[in-house]
Amino acid sequence: MRFLCIALLLTSLCYGQTNVYEISFDNAHHHEAQIAITFPELKKKTVIVRMSRSSPGRYAIHEFAKNVFNFKATNSKGQALEATRPDPYSWEIKDHDGEVNVSYTLFANRADGTYSQVDESHAHLNMPATFMFMEGEDHRPIEIDFKLRKDLNWKVASQLKKIDDARYSAPNLQYFLDSPTEVSDYQLREFTVDGQNIRFALHSDDTSEDFDNYWEKVKAIVLAQKEVFGTLPTYDFGEYTFLACYAPHVSGDGMEHRNSTILTDRESLAAGGMEGNIGTVSHEFFHSWNVERIRPADLEPFDFTAANMSGSLWFAEGFTSYYTNLILARAGVITSEDYVKSLNGTFNYAWNSPARDYFNPIEMSYQAPFVDAATSVDPVNRNNTFISYYSYGSVLGLALDLSLRQQGLNLDDYFKAVWNQFGKKEISYSIQDLEKVLAEYTGDAFAKTFFSQYIYDSQMPDYQNLLTNAGLTITQDETKPYLGIRVNATETGLRIARATSKGTSAYTAGLNEGDLITAIDGTELRTSEAYETYLNSLTVGQTIAVNYERFGRKLTTKLTVSADPTYTITMNPNPSKKPSKLRKYWLQEK
Repeated sequence: MRFLCIALLLTSLCYGQTNVYEISFDNAHHHEAQIAITFPELKKKTVIVRMSRSSPGRYAIHEFAKNVFNFKATNSKGQALEATRPDPYSWEIKDHDGEVNVSYTLFANRADGTYSQVDESHAHLNMPATFMFMEGEDHRPIEIDFKLRKDLNWKVASQLKKIDDARYSAPNLQYFLDSPTEVSDYQLREFTVDGQNIRFALHSDDTSEDFDNYWEKVKAIVLAQKEVFGTLPTYDFGEYTFLACYAPHVSGDGMEHRNSTILTDRESLAAGGMEGNIGTVSHEFFHSWNVERIRPADLEPFDFTAANMSGSLWFAEGFTSYYTNLILARAGVITSEDYVKSLNGTFNYAWNSPARDYFNPIEMSYQAPFVDAATSVDPVNRNNTFISYYSYGSVLGLALDLSLRQQGLNLDDYFKAVWNQFGKKEISYSIQDLEKVLAEYTGDAFAKTFFSQYIYDSQMPDYQNLLTNAGLTITQDETKPYLGIRVNATETGLRIARATSKGTSAYTAGLNEGDLITAIDGTELRTSEAYETYLNSLTVGQTIAVNYERFGRKLTTKLTVSADPTYTITMNPNPSKKPSKLRKYWLQEK
């Protein structure tokens, strides 16, 4: 994928070895697709075809083979070939005549960034969830024929190279599997930036007028992000495509790819998606620089057969998250006040978590295979041991940007430096490379301090100083009582709704998820409102007795009321001249 021009040359030289795919949707009302693949001119006597177990942009295992059935294999004469199963994901085929044809049926009914969905409204195709491939033939070009439902007015939107309305190609397997495709009666908008075409394919019931309004916001985001890096990436085939499905039967998600992104949500633009989905547009488009081309070395090449782990997700995902809403403010999609307000949730989640006692941002990134749309049936202790690398990296991006701006520098120019050294040349980077570029931009001392304290360790930056000097305020209410529990009301008491966090009063007192609180200091509480009223009547430092039930046993514990740790970040309405100037240039206030 990284050497597309060379791959295209090889395509022209080796066209006879092109793997040919075909997909049809006659049974779409039952969420089925029929797939056929021809693998010609094979040299190996024994071959293995398989489904992927992971997908680009996702780091966890996803067993796509579970949705495959009705598998058949034949040779060039249509004669049946025996296929054995060496593992749950693969089919081993022997005694072919140099050509293997496989066919199978796929059940697909989840539209998001990881899976596929086929119904009579669309075929939403994430390629690893849809198509088999042959081991050892990754280099071969691929041609695919979409058997379009003319009765449904379907057409294809994809980053694949167009041959005609139904046929598309990819230079190799990596590019093919990284090319999600939307087949539907979608609406299309496009505009040209520096000679490259930016397209938005929208599958929804929204009106053209609503789409036009949304499209203006998207265009503003594209141009604002270009200003960060100074240039757009060079998109393969001169085109970038947003693939959006906003419909009640899809699942909310966003997923970056090399020259496109998947955007899915249950809300239409008219039903709240105009505001609710635009942040995902910002986040995923920023990835066309940061992740797709400014690429972590430990994600190269992407392994479709296993979980993919990287220690750089605090930068790849987290710094992208920092820019997500910042770009919306700069583009005029949201106000500066709305942007500052949006900092609060992420800030409190990251800095009030006990998980920093156990893992730094690099180690949080290593957790991705366990948390990135991963599933497990056994309970986990994420409440105490994990901070999302999206959020952790986002608040570190904020700290780095404001620290640089106090020196007359900024994070935008640091990103330009990383882009010019790595992304533009498509050279993957290490964490040490990121520190080295920062040292070249700011000096060794600053870079060493930032990385040693906040990346290799999990210390908290001096946000009081950073935010104040950016024309903001940050406060905590030391008089507001806090117990550290969330409750659900029942007829017999208050059920603790989630695991308590280490360091809170409730955790120290031994209370945990599932406990039923029957009384506090002798007062029976049966509603959430009664609990909130009682909580607000307490005093920080006060000791209270809590009666509760666990596993049928009646127990009592004592709990000392603490101060609410919540931080509140707001705009300073009357900043002095220097902070006012810094804030203006940071947020690009008009």
